[in-house]
Amino acid sequence: MAVTSLAMLLLAVFVWTTDTWARAGGGKSTGSRGSRSWSSPEAGPSAPSSSRQAVPPAAVQQPMPQRSGWMSGLMGGIMGFALGGLLGSMLFGGLGGGLFNGIGLLEILLIGGLLYMGFAYLRRRQRPVPAGSYGYAPPQGGETPSWQSESRYAGTGPLAASESDRDRGLRHIRQMDSAFDPVSFTNTASESFFKIQSAWMACGMGPVRDLMTLEMYEQMQKDCDRLQAERRINRLENIAMRYTEVTEAWQESGQDFVTVRILASLLDYTVEEGTQRVLEGSSTDPVKCEEYWTFTRPVGPHPWQLSAIQQAA
Repeated sequence: MAVTSLAMLLLAVFVWTTDTWARAGGGKSTGSRGSRSWSSPEAGPSAPSSSRQAVPPAAVQQPMPQRSGWMSGLMGGIMGFALGGLLGSMLFGGLGGGLFNGIGLLEILLIGGLLYMGFAYLRRRQRPVPAGSYGYAPPQGGETPSWQSESRYAGTGPLAASESDRDRGLRHIRQMDSAFDPVSFTNTASESFFKIQSAWMACGMGPVRDLMTLEMYEQMQKDCDRLQAERRINRLENIAMRYTEVTEAWQESGQDFVTVRILASLLDYTVEEGTQRVLEGSSTDPVKCEEYWTFTRPVGPHPWQLSAIQQAA
């Protein structure tokens, strides 16, 4: 009985795998993402990068240490008590022999020194402390050199730990291609999405060969050949792109990699060739498509190619 149940389960998995067709790539994860091929794609910051600017260090001021009220009052009382006692003993200790009997030059200098120290202490407590003394603000009277500011925000200064893996990868890509822009790249990814979907419906990936790596082209063309052999056509209609966002960027082995999260809605159904009978999906009810498309190229300003498609978890 157990063997029969296991065989039926395997058969069900096999039938689902071979009979289910959905958009380019068959609605499954395929292709290569380099060293990240076996890891799930990052979900992304879900906000434009311009709205996630790092807070400048000068704005993160540490609070200036303050003494508590009871401590300052206690110190003032002790100082006043000691000074008053000393003056009293010197000025009035010898009333029997005269008002100023017993006061010499040494006592006068000592009293003057104590008074000077007391006034200096009070003035120092009332003087405002510059903001840069306790925070990270640059010294007053001059601007921070541009190279120093760049090092702080480029991953080599105090804020290196706060730089995300995505932003670090984008910075590395820009070092060899200063014109690279993640927002413009999402438009490039959207164009590739529509062109590849169109070729997929036509069951021939030849027109978009240059938009894909050799591995992706061979895999998707093989899937198209299987569709044709089964006399099936995957229809994709009313595609509405809802959201695109760069979620990952990195370099390895002389290659740039960028992953784009694509969220779209569309009619996705499969018909039988000739009769146009709907075999899978719906020709009237749109479905959500959420996928991560990874593009790669040699480091530098070269054309991008689709290297992997991963389904959202």
